[in-house]
Amino acid sequence: MLPLRLRDFIEDNDGWLYAVSTYDNDDRIGCVLRYVPDGNGTRVHPSGRRYTKYDFEEAYAHVARYKPAYAGLLHRVPKADVKQVLKPDLDIGRIAAAHPRVKKLVSLFSLPEGTVGCTGSLLCGLENEGSDIDMVVYGKHWFVAQALVRQGVRDGRIEGLSEEMWRKVYEKRKPEIPYDVFVLHEQRKWNRGQIEGTYFDILYTRSYDTIGSAPAGRGQVLGKQTIEARVTDASLAFDNPAIYEVEHESFSRVLSFTHTYSGQALTGERVEACGVAEQHGDERWLIVGTTREARGEYIISKTLLDA
Repeated sequence: MLPLRLRDFIEDNDGWLYAVSTYDNDDRIGCVLRYVPDGNGTRVHPSGRRYTKYDFEEAYAHVARYKPAYAGLLHRVPKADVKQVLKPDLDIGRIAAAHPRVKKLVSLFSLPEGTVGCTGSLLCGLENEGSDIDMVVYGKHWFVAQALVRQGVRDGRIEGLSEEMWRKVYEKRKPEIPYDVFVLHEQRKWNRGQIEGTYFDILYTRSYDTIGSAPAGRGQVLGKQTIEARVTDASLAFDNPAIYEVEHESFSRVLSFTHTYSGQALTGERVEACGVAEQHGDERWLIVGTTREARGEYIISKTLLDA
């Protein structure tokens, strides 16, 4: 079986569906519960089975109550309990054939087979009329897709986000930075747009040959800290966690476990970051996104704000 990686989905023996949320899946799969079979659920699978979608807090409460052995920072499902694996890259043909907007995006990207996929409700067959499109692009091909989104918006083939949509994104993310600062950072990421009125993201996931080097495990917690540093490498700034290698007297990396601060700064820019310091061997990392909504934590590009 191909290794499990970020943005795959798994189904356990009870039919619960989880989004894989890490690359560290050797012993037990790190994931977050998303859908549970429910006769009264509003999401309907093509098989006719009904499901309820669980938000983050609801999912953690549900797992803690009914499957406490899976509980933790992530839900950890033993491989022996996995009934099925859903992979965005392997199912993209099926999804695109059933959804013209997905097909149009795939056509726009025109990327090699196996480098683009679709995750979320569309992957699970549990979408509704209001569902977004969560496109996944793997490794270096993500940057090609990013450039095509940028060009597509400028050419009119892709719709940019309206003021109303930016407000919705801001309210959903609830970041610790003002609205105008949030939008200033977001508008240059070119990782989202609308296709025929449907919102979409392009989400980065590592190629199979690089997943072994992804950060894993917690370090020694040293406490909350705010730093300023220069970014020396932002090539993995759209991964999860987003990784910013930095030049700083004490810290070698800033990591973000919240999508809000992925792609927040470019190589060479100065950042201000507030998070929790962790010691990892000889290195000290600043972790942003230690809670779901990253309360009191943030990353901003000082270079962007001063431009």
